[in-house]
Amino acid sequence: MNVLVTGGAGFIGVNFLNYLLKNTTYDVTVIDYLTYASHPEEIKRLISNPRFRFFKGNVSVKEDIEVVMDREYEAIVHFAAESHVDKSIQNADNFIEANIVGTYQLLKQLSKGFVKKMIHISTDEVYGSLNLGDQPFMEISPLSPNNPYSATKASSDLLVQAYYETFRLPLIITRCSNNFGPFQHVEKFIPTIVYNAFHNCKIPLYGDGMQIRDWLFVEDHCAAIALILERGKNGEVYNIGGGNEKTNIDISMEILDMMGKSQKLIEHVKDRKGHDRRYAINSSKLQNELGWKQEFNFEEALKKTVQWYINIFKGKLL
Repeated sequence: MNVLVTGGAGFIGVNFLNYLLKNTTYDVTVIDYLTYASHPEEIKRLISNPRFRFFKGNVSVKEDIEVVMDREYEAIVHFAAESHVDKSIQNADNFIEANIVGTYQLLKQLSKGFVKKMIHISTDEVYGSLNLGDQPFMEISPLSPNNPYSATKASSDLLVQAYYETFRLPLIITRCSNNFGPFQHVEKFIPTIVYNAFHNCKIPLYGDGMQIRDWLFVEDHCAAIALILERGKNGEVYNIGGGNEKTNIDISMEILDMMGKSQKLIEHVKDRKGHDRRYAINSSKLQNELGWKQEFNFEEALKKTVQWYINIFKGKLL
């Protein structure tokens, strides 16, 4: 199987590449623009693998996409996206270009018949916010994004859905909860806590810190995507959740305890604009129809993640 992975040098992309090359016999092609959040050192490490090849390119640029369409692919796994909410609030230009235009360019290639399937990687943030006591989001829940990042991801989801319904293209959408694990950029929540605690700096926590997120270890996410790649049905949406609802302040305190650091490092700051209060996602469809099971316990995965970052910070900064 030949698989094209967009955004393969990013956080989830790098973990997915390692998963595929370790657990399958697929030949993997990656296209990535190598932005600030990418891991070119991991790409260099993988280049020696005869089943791997890399192209530097922007998925929103037609000419860049056409370069990698030099062979037929069984599937595209589309990770490439801008994903930092705070940056989208400051300026959404890159988010519109990468998340909407980039997806559109791939759909045009799919319509030419070069690819047999595309898995569009989305997020639970497209569903909006839940109140305490609300049932977790299901695949049929309405889209109600509340920030520019999630709005661009919802827009790309709707493009994918429209191209399936209109042209019957072989398309699948996945929506995951908050990922954590190795290779995540230090701008994200858990790496920020570890980085600041490691350097004995204040840890900024939005508002009262009682926002709830459902946490999914990245290796479990990768296993789910690989399963959907193999068995998923065209036109379907699959939610991938961790089943680990935690408040931001609880996560912060748990990490500080692991690192032997004082909880006095936590500093409450002005809340973010349009800050969703709670996310939770129902993965029963993926579990019941495709047989997905999580492998990693949350606390063990968090300890593994924290230690990975500590090792990185001892040697170099991300």
